[in-house]
Amino acid sequence: METWLQFAICGAFLCALCLATEADGETVTSTDRSDVVMTDHGWEVHKTCIVIDGHNDLPYQIRKDGGSSFDQIDIAQPQPDLHTDIPRLRQGGLGAQFWSAYVPPSTIQTGGGARYTLEQIDLIHRMIERYPETFELALTADDVERIHAEGKIASMIGMEGGHGIEESLGTLRKFYDLGVRYMTLTHADSLSWCDSATDDPITGGLSPLGEEIVLEMNRLGMLVDISHISAEAMRHVLRVTKAPVIASHSGSYTIAEHDRNVPDDVLETVRDNGGVVMVNFFSGYVEPEAAKIMAEMFDVDRELKAKHPDEEDYKKAKDAWRKANPYPSGTIHDVIDHIDQIVAVAGIDHVGLGSDFDGVSRLPSQLQDVTCYPFITQALLNRGYDEEAVRKIMGGNVLRAMRGAEDVAATWGE
Repeated sequence: METWLQFAICGAFLCALCLATEADGETVTSTDRSDVVMTDHGWEVHKTCIVIDGHNDLPYQIRKDGGSSFDQIDIAQPQPDLHTDIPRLRQGGLGAQFWSAYVPPSTIQTGGGARYTLEQIDLIHRMIERYPETFELALTADDVERIHAEGKIASMIGMEGGHGIEESLGTLRKFYDLGVRYMTLTHADSLSWCDSATDDPITGGLSPLGEEIVLEMNRLGMLVDISHISAEAMRHVLRVTKAPVIASHSGSYTIAEHDRNVPDDVLETVRDNGGVVMVNFFSGYVEPEAAKIMAEMFDVDRELKAKHPDEEDYKKAKDAWRKANPYPSGTIHDVIDHIDQIVAVAGIDHVGLGSDFDGVSRLPSQLQDVTCYPFITQALLNRGYDEEAVRKIMGGNVLRAMRGAEDVAATWGE
């Protein structure tokens, strides 16, 4: 059995007394906020899960800090400056990952978003080819189960930022052919066809082109990702889509009032749609006080970029803003609170995990890197979730949504 030492990075272990109650077979609450301590039962349950993470930005970090080269950043070796490397992925028991092909919103103004996206998709393919003993490309839910059974990490591609298709359905189709299996409709900035959660609205939801894009994604079998889009755009998507949607890395607005999170009325519609909200780990979205402090983060970022066109000046100004606006990191329990709320409103079949590792600047205690997934399994057990429910949250729900999207595509036009 794995040793406690492997997980020391995620926090000192204290003996926890768990006070869990269960209501109506789904809604679970707990007053215990002490550090989560792994038990033999927790380890055994974790090993039975296909742990699926909806969002990891390692490819962007490889591009930014390693010149897109796995010679410069060899993730087969420990990478203490990152949240992710292969040894720690193995320790955490990850079964499948949506690797993010992130497209900076600046490409809306500068152009080149499609090329940037293509380069990130290429980087993910090269990562899979560089480490074939660890990764294999997965295109379907069946692929995920097969690859996991073979002891590898099923690797999927999620495109972050609909501006990367440059308003072209043809480009969208080609990205699907290259393996993209979800697209986040916006990032921080609103588009001509979809409003962002963190920018002024342009369309009031989706434009006619936005509706067409959603339906084309349905036809292809590409999951529509409603993370980053406005609440009104979420509602619009859910009125239009014929297939289950996901929020690849978002939380509950009721728990933490940040516009990146999902309101309860949308959670109810996600339930009816068969979709899944995958909970983000970023402290600024999940810890309630931090969410209030960080509510204007994207507006501040735009202002700083406009004021400091030089990249180094911008970084210094952003660091200064962060130091002047400290916010709490929170703990693993804050993330579990979001899961509890989503379960209470949408049901046990509609929640998953979307860490945002290597895409965020601060993480809760006991969730600092990819070794920490077992703590989530244990924390869920501590709150009274049964083993079947834990397996759904850790990955089973996403597999179901993937199959739902695949089924819609397979029967399109019948």
